[in-house]
Amino acid sequence: MKKRVAVGMSGGTDSSVAAALLVEQGVEVIGLTAHMWKDGSRCCSLEDVERAKKVCAALGIRHYVVNAQELFEKHVVNPFVAEYAAGRTPSPCIACNRYIKFGFLLDRATQLDCEYLATGHYARIEEQGGTFHLLRAADETKDQTYFLHRLSQRQLAHILFPLGEWKKEAVKRWSVEKGLPIVPRGESQDLCFVADGQYPEFIEARAPDVKRKGAVRDDEGNVLAEHDGIHRFTIGQRGGTGVATGERVYVSNIDSDQNEITLSPREKVMQSEGIVTDAHWIAGAPPDLTRTYTVQPRYRHEGAAAKLEPVSENEIAIRFDEPQFALTPGQAAVIYDGDEVLGGGWIRKKEQG
Repeated sequence: MKKRVAVGMSGGTDSSVAAALLVEQGVEVIGLTAHMWKDGSRCCSLEDVERAKKVCAALGIRHYVVNAQELFEKHVVNPFVAEYAAGRTPSPCIACNRYIKFGFLLDRATQLDCEYLATGHYARIEEQGGTFHLLRAADETKDQTYFLHRLSQRQLAHILFPLGEWKKEAVKRWSVEKGLPIVPRGESQDLCFVADGQYPEFIEARAPDVKRKGAVRDDEGNVLAEHDGIHRFTIGQRGGTGVATGERVYVSNIDSDQNEITLSPREKVMQSEGIVTDAHWIAGAPPDLTRTYTVQPRYRHEGAAAKLEPVSENEIAIRFDEPQFALTPGQAAVIYDGDEVLGGGWIRKKEQG
C-alpha cells in the first residue's frame, strides 16, 4: 500500500506500534494527535501530545496536533454528566470514537491529503463486494469492537487497524525490541478524562444539583437508607449502597424523578428482554431478523444468544434465550454475528418497555 496514512497517536504503546508498523511497510505516515482534554488525562492531554511528538521524531515522521477540546466537551463530557444525572450509565468511549477519533480526526486526516486514518484499536476490517465488515480482534482479551459499533461504511472505508491480528503481549515486546520511546502508563479501566475513582466528584463539579439526598428502598418500597445522589449508582451495583440487609442485594432501579434507588435480590435484577433505542447498523440496514444473534449488553460481557424484533423505526426488542444480569440503561447493546459486529443501540429503562 502506497497511500498516505495519518495515525491517530496518543504516545501510548498501541498507537505508537501501529505507526511504526506502517512505516516499516513503506507507507507514507504522519502522526495526528487530538488535544481533547487538560493535563493529567491518559490519552488526550498536552502531556500525551508531547509523548506522541517524541515517538514521531523517533520514527522520522511529521507530527500534527489538532485542537478538539470544544468538540470533546460537547459530544463526550457533557453527555456523560447528563446521563449520570438522569440515572443512566453512559459509555463515553463510544461517543469519542464516533465523533472525535473517527469523525473530527478522520476529517482532519482527509484535509491533510491522507487516504486513511489508522489507530491502535484492537479490531479488524474486511471488505467484501464493496461492503466493509467490522470484525473482532485476534486478541479476544483486548477486542474493542464494542466501542466501535456505531461506525459507518463511509468511515470504515478510510480506517486501518494495524493491530487487528496482533496479541497485546506481542505488541509490547515489539515496541521494546524496536526501542520506541514510550513511557509506560499502565492499563486502566477508568475513563481518560476522569481521575481514577473520581466519577461522582467530577459529575458534581459540573452538575451540582445532582448532589442531593434521597431514599434507598427495597423492592417492596421500604426505606433502607439515604443516598447522596443517584449519580453514584448503576444498575447491578452491589457495594457502596450503604445498606447491610443480611443478603446480597443489587441496585435494580434508579428513579431520577423521585431521586430514589431500589435494591433487590439478584433474581430480580435478571432480565430476559430489553428495548434498544437509536439502533445503528454498520451495513446501513438491519440484518435478517429471523435469525438468532449474539448480543453483548456491556463491554466485559461475553455475549448471549438473542432474537431481535423491530419495535419502531429506530428501536428493537432484544429477547435473550437466557435471562441476563443487569441490563443497564445508557449502556450499549452490541449485536454480533460470529466475529462480525452488525450494530447496536442504547438500552433504555425497563419500565419504558
